[in-house]
Amino acid sequence: RLENGPSRCAGRVEVKHEGQWGTVCDDSWDKSDAAVVCKQLDCGPPLEGLHLDYFGPGSGPIWMDEVQCHGNESALSDCGHPGWDQHNCDHSEDAGVRCTGLGLALSSPLWVQAVNGSTACDGRVEIQVLGTWGTLCASRWDLLDARVLCRHLDCGFAESIPRGGHFGRGTGPIWRDSFHCNGTEAHLGLCPVTALGASPCSPENVAAVICSGPASATSLRLLGGESRCDGRVEIFQGGTWGRVLDDQWDLEEASVVCRQLQCGEAEAAYNPPKPQRGTGPVGLRGVRCAGHEARLTLCNTSLPENALVAGIAEDVGVTCRGSRQVRLVKGSGRCAGRVEIYHQGSWGTICDDGWDLPDAAVVCRQLGCGGAVEAAVSARFGEGSGRIWLDGVNCSGAEGALWDCPAGSWGQHDCGHKEDAGVVCS
Repeated sequence: RLENGPSRCAGRVEVKHEGQWGTVCDDSWDKSDAAVVCKQLDCGPPLEGLHLDYFGPGSGPIWMDEVQCHGNESALSDCGHPGWDQHNCDHSEDAGVRCTGLGLALSSPLWVQAVNGSTACDGRVEIQVLGTWGTLCASRWDLLDARVLCRHLDCGFAESIPRGGHFGRGTGPIWRDSFHCNGTEAHLGLCPVTALGASPCSPENVAAVICSGPASATSLRLLGGESRCDGRVEIFQGGTWGRVLDDQWDLEEASVVCRQLQCGEAEAAYNPPKPQRGTGPVGLRGVRCAGHEARLTLCNTSLPENALVAGIAEDVGVTCRGSRQVRLVKGSGRCAGRVEIYHQGSWGTICDDGWDLPDAAVVCRQLGCGGAVEAAVSARFGEGSGRIWLDGVNCSGAEGALWDCPAGSWGQHDCGHKEDAGVVCS
């Protein structure tokens, strides 16, 4: 069993032996060991194996130490270890795990639908648990979760998440589990989940989504980036996705793509490097935009053959402002760590000059991680690599995103990575 965690699929590992529950020492404890525990509890693949009484110290015997699982065993007791009650540990070394699975036993594959909307791509979010359909509480539902749900339903991208019972009340139970998607997962079943137990949830506070809808004759998508707003461009024509090739791709064309995808301003237009180029059919070869068009197909796409002779037409890519993301790395979970921003197609860090709690508060709120407990400085969570994107950040604490705060220009700083900023959220 897993004890003292946020759900039945995360917590301190305890084993019942000779009629008594005891803990497992964290010596040699790794993800392969965690995988066996998660599988044994029907909790999906492991997220991580945790050390040093992460979920608090247990009591009673320490039944196992130096556990050596391959990951394919059906039970933890099938893994190699020196013997029951053979250890050199105390309860400050109790092992824990965090699994990807829900605290509720969801059917596999995950059955989910949007109901009471005008199409199958908008409505109240309902999930089937143990054969019963119920609505999902909206207390932690955000656009990243909605983005994955729209992809799960083959409904394009998430446009909004209406609040206040927009699509009416459900009649079944209200599931209180919360998803923690980063937005890039292929379906909701791949997102980490926390069971909130008996936390209150009113029938009006249920999750909802409005997706852009299934691919149509003029749909675009971006592949290979960190979000739906950057990557290689493809167009949907004749029932299939095809590559877009051009020899003079620039910000005018990129601006149209970003506008069509509702991704904000274009930050970069580029030809992807060889490993990122497409191999499938070509949907559009050669395009010239003025930059104000609403859709790429409204640009001049009927170029004469000789118009492309001057250059070799290659795959094209864009980076839109909407691709900006923030994440925390090298911390104890997704809500603590070194602050990194995704900008112009690459991840970079923040310099700690002037870094304080109002700055940290914006990051925590942006990530759905509660309030700010600490604004960490001096590479507290290790030194990053790559670009240092921002310096002199000076948030009031009320901003919606870190890049809305006053700061120096992107990439302008007088810092090294030994000054990388971090945060700890509540």
